Amino acid sequence: MRLGSGAFAAGCVVVEVLGVALFLRGFFPAPVFSGAERQAASPAPEPSAGASSNWTDLPPPLFSKLVIMLVDALRDDFVFGSKGVKFMPYTTYLVEKGSSLSFVAEAKPPTVTMPRIKALLTGSLPGFIDVVRNLNSPTLLEDNVITRAKAAGKRIIFYGDETWVKLFPKHFVEYDGTTSFFVSDYTEVDNNVTRHLDKVLKRQDWDVLILHFLGLDHIGHISGPSSPLIGHKLSEMDSILMKIHTSLLSEERDTLLPRLLVLCGDHGMSEAGGHGASSMEEVNTALVLISSAFERKPGDVRHPTRIQQTDLAATLSIGLGLPIPKSSTGSLIFPVVERRPLREQLRFLHLNAVQLIKLLQENVPSYEKEPGFEQFKVSERSHRNWIRLFLEENSSEALSNLGAKVRRQYLDALRALRLSLSRRAAQYDVYSMAAGTILVLEVLALLLLSVPQALSRRAELDVPLLSPVFSLLFCLLLLALVALHGVVCTAADSSCYLCSLPWLAAGGVMVLISALLCAAMSALTGIFANGKCLSQNPPQCTSRWSELDLLSLLGTVGHVLSLGASSFIEEEHQTWYFLVNTLCLALCHQLCRNCFPGDDGAPQRCPHTEDECGRVAVALPGKRAGPERWELGRVPTDPASLEALRGPERWMVLASPWLVLACCRLLRSLNQTGVQWAPRPGLGHWLTSSDHKTELSVLAALSLTMIFVLVQKRCSVTSKVAMAFGLLGVYCYRAAIGNVLFPWQQDSKDISKGITEARFVYVFALGILFTGSKDLLKSQIIAADFTARTAGLWEIHSGFVLLAALLLRPHSLPVLVLGLVIQTIMTRFIWRPLRHSVAEVTVMHYWFGQAFFYFQGNSNSIATVDISAGFVGLDAYMEIPAIFLTAFATYSGPLLWASHLVNFLTSEASSGAALRHACFCYALICSAPASVYIVLVTSLRYHLFIWSVFSPKLLYEAMHLLITAAVCIFFTAMDQTNTQS
Repeated sequence: MRLGSGAFAAGCVVVEVLGVALFLRGFFPAPVFSGAERQAASPAPEPSAGASSNWTDLPPPLFSKLVIMLVDALRDDFVFGSKGVKFMPYTTYLVEKGSSLSFVAEAKPPTVTMPRIKALLTGSLPGFIDVVRNLNSPTLLEDNVITRAKAAGKRIIFYGDETWVKLFPKHFVEYDGTTSFFVSDYTEVDNNVTRHLDKVLKRQDWDVLILHFLGLDHIGHISGPSSPLIGHKLSEMDSILMKIHTSLLSEERDTLLPRLLVLCGDHGMSEAGGHGASSMEEVNTALVLISSAFERKPGDVRHPTRIQQTDLAATLSIGLGLPIPKSSTGSLIFPVVERRPLREQLRFLHLNAVQLIKLLQENVPSYEKEPGFEQFKVSERSHRNWIRLFLEENSSEALSNLGAKVRRQYLDALRALRLSLSRRAAQYDVYSMAAGTILVLEVLALLLLSVPQALSRRAELDVPLLSPVFSLLFCLLLLALVALHGVVCTAADSSCYLCSLPWLAAGGVMVLISALLCAAMSALTGIFANGKCLSQNPPQCTSRWSELDLLSLLGTVGHVLSLGASSFIEEEHQTWYFLVNTLCLALCHQLCRNCFPGDDGAPQRCPHTEDECGRVAVALPGKRAGPERWELGRVPTDPASLEALRGPERWMVLASPWLVLACCRLLRSLNQTGVQWAPRPGLGHWLTSSDHKTELSVLAALSLTMIFVLVQKRCSVTSKVAMAFGLLGVYCYRAAIGNVLFPWQQDSKDISKGITEARFVYVFALGILFTGSKDLLKSQIIAADFTARTAGLWEIHSGFVLLAALLLRPHSLPVLVLGLVIQTIMTRFIWRPLRHSVAEVTVMHYWFGQAFFYFQGNSNSIATVDISAGFVGLDAYMEIPAIFLTAFATYSGPLLWASHLVNFLTSEASSGAALRHACFCYALICSAPASVYIVLVTSLRYHLFIWSVFSPKLLYEAMHLLITAAVCIFFTAMDQTNTQS
């Protein structure tokens, strides 16, 4: 079966996406939790003192009512730092002088809302795959405080983030949920909570009240932590806390037990305003426990101490008189109970330790060797001795000293047990990981083995499908895999994802693995056969590797190898900046060689004018005018005659790499990214500050004007008008939401959501895309209409540019402008005169696309994903549009460079196989790092930074591969259009 190299590459990438998805499902399994039934079980009795214990029931509750005030993205310094002193005076008073306990609660990555809610209420460490599940939270089946409270007859009321309603669908007697993903709204989401407060605080028909405020997090996503809106929101939260606290105090006089108010955050906020990674700003959250039970003595100064966020679940359970959730890895926050009688303190600590020991026994086979287990046994023996002395009514100093010793032993044992469980919190599904890895590596091997045929003149491959499928090797491999699958699934537990699939789906995976391996073997056999023929009749080949060939190969291999180091992943933008700068210097050297004579008086010719050995040139000399010709105004089409250029044109060609370097240097200072560079102030920080809104407005207006100038030249009149109105709508949208100002506008008091303005832009963008699609269809009907095809592709590219201008933040609009400038410079002064091969042009587009991914301010941290882009023009959360818009905004750099590559090759290339070659090269250079990185992550899965550094990068690689599959399909579709035309 003969396939074009583009269609073959697209199919390979689609299969690779399936393999990566299978690997991710094994690498990010559901977290391991207690397999015991959630049904009420008898609590562990107090250690017996001889005969039997006289305390077998749970201790009584410490608090009569509980109010949880969860402020999304409440960073620790928002409460305990200068902003807390300035904007939260009442909270600051409670922290410094009031009846409260203050803590800095450390949240483990991923620092996104749904996993953090699970950690707060179950005490367990959610898996990293919960980053994906965060968009559509499933019902929480794991043992948790809310379920325990409902089973105990507690009446629970909730207002706020609807994530809680999805996690606990039948637990609240009253609730009102609001979507957490519509980040453009930071006012109504909180007003929807506070409007219930006055009424519910006067009522006595509830035991637990949960309030989740989203406005602070939304402001962070929109404007960052330095926005003046942060202060206003903190002041609002302070007044709400004062209202709740005073109401609880006024009603507490008529009750025997005190009430507890918990102020906490689910995660922090990075300096860019996002969250999801593991920086100090994202993992450090404020936790304040407020109750009259914590009344301090004169001179009692309490500073915030560090705890784990998972400790809150055990503490709330003890406070409400409930069993601790079975999967909790946290320990009791001891200052909460330190004023209770010593026997109660030891009872609480013993219950916590027994729960952790049971969890350790279920998840660690050799649990007896764990230091925490040994410490627990020692503590329990000492506790038993203390009980014996206590029951003898011995009130001597020895009893007190022994009790203090037992308390220290329990606290040490709890710390050791928590450490052991945190290391074993999740297990890898090695079988699914291995199957996914094999699929990915087979695809990479098939792509590498297909290079000689894929990059030949015809750009076609003989894909052996029938012969491998019906071969003996295929049958033997399939039988072996089926047998292995049966053995693994009968020996392993149900946590293996591949074993949980239906036999038809699992069999399809095994058939795919066997067929790919046989196809790779067939391709390898063909290469050896061709090698023998070539050794007998060697071809006369004069082509050689150029400097750009070597740079492309070494740069790609170097980048792939750098993915094995955590520091290179954190600062990957530096790798791409270096490669792009080096590429510009190499191009400068090549231009100088072709513009000036060599030692023998002749210019250095480009090595890509011949194609006898299967190398593919973008253009061949001597072609006629029209679609088969390179056009560069007065610049000669033969690189050998570049020295004949005179005047400004010659200097523009020579200066073009330096202009590109200058643009790249300016872009580097616009958006700081990475771990080391992100906190440093850059031009973007300066522009986004409230003091420089006028400068930002001028820059945005100039950028939008430049975008129109650069894009409109090749557009039709209709598209020009649509582009002009669309770019005007972009500015109106940014002015509506308060990012920029109109000349007649002095301030930004009249701020709206900008829904109408954004939809106005969507209409024009869709209109431009429709016009481009119509021209492409016209080129298929009229076979000779080359102009319609190129115009249609450029208008589709222009539609994408307009959409990117809408979704990018205003200070990032220069990234879009300079990207278009670089594309114009490279097209006119480098790619046309030097006639690079398709492979070289494709690699350059890919490298610039990756560099622009980081120029936008992106990184390998989830915190830099701008989810606010997914809600531009939406008045409610819609999952599919939000995901599409967020993905497009994040990967707009690589996508626009890939779109430009299609335009360039369609309009400039003389070879009809150019798009096929480009698609194959693009697929290969995207597949190589993804495939190697999966192997590296597998070998480094017990690395210290596996969850904070390597796992987020794995998600980025998976998403990038999915984007690549879409790009390759687009390439293939355009190649089919060219073929039919």
